[in-house]
Amino acid sequence: MKVGLAGIGKLGTAMMKHWSQNGRVIGVYHPTKAKAKRFIQQYQYGYVLSEKELLHLDVLILALPAKEIIPFIDHLLVERNPLSNTCIINMATTLYTKDIKSQFPDLRVLGVKFMGHGRDLLERRNGLFITESSLPSDVQELFQELGKIKVDNEEQVVRVNKLATYYAVKTALEIEKKFTKEALDIEYVQRALTSLAPEVIRSYSKGSLGHFGREIAKELETERSSK
Repeated sequence: MKVGLAGIGKLGTAMMKHWSQNGRVIGVYHPTKAKAKRFIQQYQYGYVLSEKELLHLDVLILALPAKEIIPFIDHLLVERNPLSNTCIINMATTLYTKDIKSQFPDLRVLGVKFMGHGRDLLERRNGLFITESSLPSDVQELFQELGKIKVDNEEQVVRVNKLATYYAVKTALEIEKKFTKEALDIEYVQRALTSLAPEVIRSYSKGSLGHFGREIAKELETERSSK
């Protein structure tokens, strides 16, 4: 199976790291060939794809920003690359796969949306990928190497990512405000934001809070129940 990746940002980087560690051969396309060459130097099983080679792929993974995907496909079609034998994977969170299909009804397009943060995927291979229908076995194997696959509506990815981001940013702003009000050193603010708060949340999600964290959780539960 010939697999290509377009998109070498945070998500593309995280996926390539683990695919390469698994010995998965992945071609990488970037309109600036020099950037693609620099990128694949990190990965033993990566190689640079030319635009013409996109014609011969079995799977083309689009880890591009939402606004770039339709123009990218349009460009390939203008270049007389029909993509008729290629399974195109839409990974853009805010571009629904049904919208791509309506514009390119002759193409085989599947949605596989990443729910989570790219750094978590990079460091822990802890991916959760949402698709609206069962994937072909070869495509399923690709993403199972990165984590779990769940069948659900694509809208849920937007909803969950937006809610999580909202409350994460809100918490960060409250930490900054509280620490500043109490005239705490800026180094302590940074430590709270980059280490303490993220790891406490991670421990809470795993049910492994320490004694100090459990005591604070009890206090918060008491406050909430008394309201």
